[in-house]
Amino acid sequence: MNILSIETATEHGSVALLHDGELLVRRIQGAANHSEAVLRDLRELLIEAGLAVTQLDAIAFGAGPGAFTGLRLACGVAQGLALGAGLGVAAIGSLQALALQVDAGRVFVATDARMGEAYHAAFELDAEGVPMPLGQVGCSQPLELELPAGDWFAAGSAFKVWPQELEARFLGRLTGCRPDMVPRAEEVARLGAMAVGREALAPPELAAPLYVRDKVAFTTAERLARGGRA
Repeated sequence: MNILSIETATEHGSVALLHDGELLVRRIQGAANHSEAVLRDLRELLIEAGLAVTQLDAIAFGAGPGAFTGLRLACGVAQGLALGAGLGVAAIGSLQALALQVDAGRVFVATDARMGEAYHAAFELDAEGVPMPLGQVGCSQPLELELPAGDWFAAGSAFKVWPQELEARFLGRLTGCRPDMVPRAEEVARLGAMAVGREALAPPELAAPLYVRDKVAFTTAERLARGGRA
């Protein structure tokens, strides 16, 4: 199976090509470099594998939540490539892709959403070892995060931004924590391959990012209400 994938939900972007079970990957550091590097790196991956876009089974992209500009970039590139080649698109949750990196049965993912908030979701492995979400992805202030019952492995940048607050809030209920983990294109590609197997691809024109919230900044009044400065 051949899956081309894009993940630019955070400043640590990447693209990948899953080709006959092997992964080819390019890292893109810095959000400002994403738009310049994505198409170039995707082209290099296809050349390295000796593939044309029309030989792919699908295009997958990290749908978020994450940085609005990065999500629109990944979605737009995936749509453009898929439309031109007559392919379907797999819109993969970025938090699920992050959870797939963790070797644990129950994973609570929380990533920095800026504006004093965190994107979060809880995942449990299914019988095939795929992390499946329990409920919807949320966006909350760190002291409002709630763990489902039981013990969990934690992952994501929110645990780097608010280590003391979250450690105190989840005291005794975390079996481990990886605050350094970010969504990656290789897991997006793997989940995209699973979407192909389930015949769960979307037409390119219907693919869309997962924004969770619809604003990128607070007004002055909102900042003051949250205890910030004008």
